[in-house]
Amino acid sequence: MRWNRSENGRYATRLVVPSALCALAFVVFALHAGAQTSPASSQPCEARPAPPPETVQTIFLKNATEPNDLNDIATDLRNAMPRMRVFVVQWQNAITVRGTEEDLATAQKLVADLDQPRKLYRLTYTITNFEEGKRIGSEHYVLLAAAGMRTVFKEGSRVPIVTGMRDKETAGQSSQVQYQDIGLSIDATVTGSPENLMLHTKIEQSSLAGEKSATTPADPVVRQTVLDGSPQLAQNKSAVLGSLDIPGTMRHQEIEVVVELVR
Repeated sequence: MRWNRSENGRYATRLVVPSALCALAFVVFALHAGAQTSPASSQPCEARPAPPPETVQTIFLKNATEPNDLNDIATDLRNAMPRMRVFVVQWQNAITVRGTEEDLATAQKLVADLDQPRKLYRLTYTITNFEEGKRIGSEHYVLLAAAGMRTVFKEGSRVPIVTGMRDKETAGQSSQVQYQDIGLSIDATVTGSPENLMLHTKIEQSSLAGEKSATTPADPVVRQTVLDGSPQLAQNKSAVLGSLDIPGTMRHQEIEVVVELVR
């Protein structure tokens, strides 16, 4: 503060502010203005929502009794819901899942859709015998086959076949007996849906020939005819699988099959 003398002889006061204080006031004013122009920087950070809680549940299966069935259903769950953890309990025929309540509800519905009883089919094989072009008779064989499961039918005899090897120490011959099935054998597996059936079947017929083996006289000669195929079938419609000639005779056979849905 300074005193200055005026023209009339009186004294007046004048306030003098140092330059440093002026600079400080400008800085404070600039900071205050900057805070007003960017109000978003003073907003608090938004908190992320916590993930939903997870629970564990065991789902017991009623119809999927095979290990492959359990593994297929578990694989389908893992592919459809990758966030959920899936464990297979073979000895209890169950699947344990871990996830949210929504995931568990979806898993229960998916397992209920997949855990269905297998379709049961009736397979009727008809083997018709022809001799010199004339029909001389037919035979019918009926099998029950569950979808995806192998069914085997055998009719005939078990013939012993002696196999031997000479013992050098005793100058003798040690022998063993093996049995071979002789007769008719039908192997069938039905897959697919009732509207699109696929049948993998193998029909084998064998018989003993009258002559003996040239290498080992004790061993019999076995004649064998095999039909192996996977045709696509329609329900309740007969399909010809093939026609076979019987070795050593003038006869041949025609094999047909009919597939019917039981349940």
